[in-house]
Amino acid sequence: MQAWLLYSTLSALMAALVAIFGKLGLKNIDSTLATTIRSIIMAAFLIITSISLKKFNNFSFESILLKDWILIGLAGIAGALSWLFYFFALKNGDATKVVTVDRMSLVFVAIFAFMFLGESLKWQQLIGVIMMVGGAILISIF
Repeated sequence: MQAWLLYSTLSALMAALVAIFGKLGLKNIDSTLATTIRSIIMAAFLIITSISLKKFNNFSFESILLKDWILIGLAGIAGALSWLFYFFALKNGDATKVVTVDRMSLVFVAIFAFMFLGESLKWQQLIGVIMMVGGAILISIF
């Protein structure tokens, strides 16, 4: 198995657990506060992980280009907004429906990757994107 496929599968499994744990944890707490607490826990976990894996060895802030700082910062803001909207939706909707619509990000990634990264969008992929949209509609309305 290729490494990217293993890591992608593990990512999907963890994302599914986020939906389940998040939905259960949102019963008695505001979704924005829950997202904030979750982010603090994530940051602490990632800092500990990076330190234990020695990712900060020979690291300097100057070694990262300004453009990269901006792009990573924008990714962080987009991620924070994504999670705020996700937890708002999860608190008020069925987990299956919320996650299905949230996974429409696959459609947006395919389109944005084609537009901004120059990645190809073959007809088979286009059919897959259309099927994902159709599936999301069917799951979310029934």
